[in-house]
Order: sequence, then structure tokens, then C-alpha cells
Amino acid sequence: MNYNILIGGAAGQGMKSLSNIISFSLKRHGFHVFMSTVYMSRIRGGHNFFQIRFSDEPVLSHYDTFDMVLALNQETIDLHQDSVKDYILCDYSLSHDKKIGVPAKQTAKELDHPQGENIVLLGAFVKAFKLDLDIFKLVIKETFKNKTSDLNTQALTIGYNSIENYYTSEDKKADNAIIINGNTSIALGAITAGLSVYSAYPMTPATSIMNYLLKTEKQAGFIVEQAEDEIAAIHIALGASAAGVRSMTASSGGGLSLMVEALGLTAITETPLVIVDVMRPGPATGLATKTGQSDLSFLLTASQDELPRMIIAIRDQEDAFYQTIRAFDLADKYQIPVIILNDQYLADASKTIEKFDFDIEIDRHLALEDILDTPYKRYKFTETGVSPRIIPGQYNRPVIADNHEHNELGEITEDPKNRVKMHLKRLKKMDTLKHDLMEPKYVGPETTNIVLVGFGSTQGAIEEAVLTLNQKGHKVSGMIFGDVYPLPIKLLEQYKDKILINVEMNATGQFSRLIRMETGITFEDSILKFDGLQLSAKDIEEVLYERHF
Repeated sequence: MNYNILIGGAAGQGMKSLSNIISFSLKRHGFHVFMSTVYMSRIRGGHNFFQIRFSDEPVLSHYDTFDMVLALNQETIDLHQDSVKDYILCDYSLSHDKKIGVPAKQTAKELDHPQGENIVLLGAFVKAFKLDLDIFKLVIKETFKNKTSDLNTQALTIGYNSIENYYTSEDKKADNAIIINGNTSIALGAITAGLSVYSAYPMTPATSIMNYLLKTEKQAGFIVEQAEDEIAAIHIALGASAAGVRSMTASSGGGLSLMVEALGLTAITETPLVIVDVMRPGPATGLATKTGQSDLSFLLTASQDELPRMIIAIRDQEDAFYQTIRAFDLADKYQIPVIILNDQYLADASKTIEKFDFDIEIDRHLALEDILDTPYKRYKFTETGVSPRIIPGQYNRPVIADNHEHNELGEITEDPKNRVKMHLKRLKKMDTLKHDLMEPKYVGPETTNIVLVGFGSTQGAIEEAVLTLNQKGHKVSGMIFGDVYPLPIKLLEQYKDKILINVEMNATGQFSRLIRMETGITFEDSILKFDGLQLSAKDIEEVLYERHF
């Protein structure tokens, strides 16, 4: 059993609440759920839509063909009629030969309940899929805090009784499941890792990280600071880290552009810092509420001169939680900036996953007093490139830091020999860091003809395409990277003689270019999508059938 529905309408019509009610109710039935959203940069009007897949088996990503469309206006029908297989659920007043009409507007008017239109449609949806009406009633009450409870119950019941049953659905209990989106997972990962200070300036689609942390800061005991701009945001986080606490900032590509100079300050002072880039298409404002993977090349070399850094791409909602914790640990261990790459699609998409394990052991990698020199050499030359770090006041010793080049003690110097030695010391961390790299996730048969190579949020589409194509007799595998830079290469080397196809959401194949620069491995073909909408398994399958099968 696997159903796919679309809910569409104009901004301000209540689609988000309706979609959340459906998703949370389906989760309580025990279904596996995946909900993604596409919205315009408008408060009112325009066309927005949510896609919800639910199944008795895990759901990996969205899909572009729908069993049913819940249309809140005629525009939704006109735009998506070619993608719907079965029915369009809508008000009687809307027109289409596949429509199932319900008295949504009429009921809302009779009940004097303007918001009741969506509840009537919801009731009809419950009946169409033979779902438990009581579960939906409970979720509606929780959503609206019992406001207009009686009116909502009436509207839901009228909608339920207005149509027949069209589908069968048997739930499969997932007792240990939660439903969560990518940005909330990042926020929870940061809290679990011991976050003390979060500073940011609001920028879509990263803002929901700050919104969640603001709701929990008093309860969890950390500080959230809304800075006046992105330059201030990264410096606040950097100062907090220098003072000895774990800190994080987040933005999108435009905000990261403003943070570039501070990346250099992070590196030369060897101060740990976690930075989240929730990508959206550019340049400049670009498509402010859409998705893409076009910041990678920029972040590989951002800042003046060469500096050590790590880039981790989030692959799904579960990965977002654990990789955020890992990012804090690696930032502390190597005293470097660690950049977490997310994107609008994964930031806003919700999925049922197993409950997180919050019993995580944290290691700050701080120096012990008995190994410190006298005087304390903050930037001591070591074989690993990592110097012993204490925080101000830890052992009643001065900690000297400066944004100029310096010697082991932190004192400013322009001595050429020291400059070369100190610069190479910092860069040596990149070699040491390779011992902590994670190889990409590999899916599909080991004996394969084609390997799809991607990073980050393309994981779901690649996995689903691999599964479907192998069921049809094609030998296709997938390799999805989380650690992007430094680049893990063992698995790549193992499959370099196969037909490699890079799957990315940018126009120039930025990840394949990185692989070619680092390894010399080239790709036979590319599947690139950069229209602001997320790549799907269907997109991958169509290209492979057109060019390779």
C-alpha cells in the first residue's frame, strides 16, 4: 500500500494546518509518512502545495504522480490535473471530470465557520481512504487548542458523510516513530550536542532553526540571539566559542556570503564553530523559497587564503540530527569551522523516523593541565596540526588569540619561516581529519552497471530510483555522500570503472567537478535539476530510460 496526495491552493488558505493535521493523523494510524512543501515568497495568493505520501512501508522521498489532489481552488486543478491518476477532491463549485465534489463552501457558510471549508474537505479525505475519524478529531482539537471544537467536529462529520469510500488502507504500526523535518532535526541535534549560544539573522529557509530554538531556549538552558545582520551573527557565535561554549549560526547562501571574512577569523584563531547553510537557488535573492544544491563550490574556497574546513551534507531527517552532533564534536576536535549543508526541500520536508537516541557522550577535546607547556602555547606545533586548547580561565593561564599571523604563544609576528610553518600546521588538520571521514551510503547490488552519485538530499530520490529500476531488471546502484569535504574516496575508487552518473541540483555539476579535482575520476553523464523544485525518482528514471537503457 502506497498512496500519494497533493494539497494545493493559495497562500493564506490554510494549507499548512490542513497538511499537518493529515500528516500527524496518518502517523498516529501507524503509517510511514513523507510530507514536502513547495511555496511562493508571498504571504497571500500565488500557488502553494504540499505533497504527502503514506505507506505501510518506509517512504524515502516525494513523487510527482498523485492518486488524489485536494484542491482548495481552481488553479490547483488546472496546474496539477495532468499529474493526478484517480480523483480530485474539491468543492462542488470547482470543475473537472475527475472531481469528487463536497459541500465545503456551503457547509462553512451554514455553520458560520469560514475555516470550515478545509475541515469539510478533510472529512471527505478520511472517508475516501477509510481512515479513523476519531484520530482526526483528536488531532484537530490539539491543533486548534479546542477553539471552535464543536464547529470543526460538525464540519468534519459532514465532509465524511458526503462521499463514498474509494481506497483501502491498512496501517502498519510504527510504535517507535516520530515525524519531523530537517531543520528541527538540526536544532535538536545542536541541543543534544550541548549548544550554549545560537546567533542568526532571519533568512529563508534557515529561519525555522532559530524559531524552534527560541521556543525551547529557556527549557533547555541556552541563549538565542537574533543579530542585526549575518556579519554580527557569525561573530557572536565565534566570540561565544572562543569563550569556551559550543555555538552555532545558520543562514542561506546570501547570508553565508556576508559571513565569509569571519570564516578566516575562525581558522586563524583555530576556534571551533558550526555553521549551517540551508541552500536555496541564487544568485542574489534568486528563488527565496525554493530548493537547490548550488552553494557547494562557493563554500569549498570561501574566505581569504587557504584554510581548513569540513563540509557535511545532510541526507535525510534522521541524518540531520546525528550529523549535527558529529559536526560539533569534529569542530572541537580539530578546532575548525564545520559547515552543515542543508536545503529548503529537506529543511521543510517531514518524515516518520525512529525516535532519536539522546544518550550521547560529548567530548570537548580540551587539553588537560598536565600536558600543557609553561608558558602555555596555544598554537603549539604538533604532528596532527591540532594544538592543545584550553578556554579562558580554565587553568588560570592567559589565552592569547589574534587575527594576525602569530607564533606558538599567539604573539603577532611577520617572520617568514614562522608564517610558513604555522600555515602548514593549520592545513595539516585536513590530512588528520581524513581519519574521521565517513564513506558514502551505498545502495543497490554490488555487481552493477551504473552508479548514481549524489550528495545530501538527493538520497531519497536516488534510493527509490535504484529500488524501482532493479525491480525492473536493470543493474543500477547509488552512492550518496554525506561527508563532502574533505572527500572520502575509498568507495569511489572501488567503482570508478563503472558508468558513473552524477545526480545534483545545480547547473554545472559542482560535486562531480570536486570529485574530478580530488581523484581524476570522470563521469559519463549528469542528471542535473536546478529549477527550484526537488529532484524525484521519476526524474532519474526518465533520464536513464532515455539515455542508457
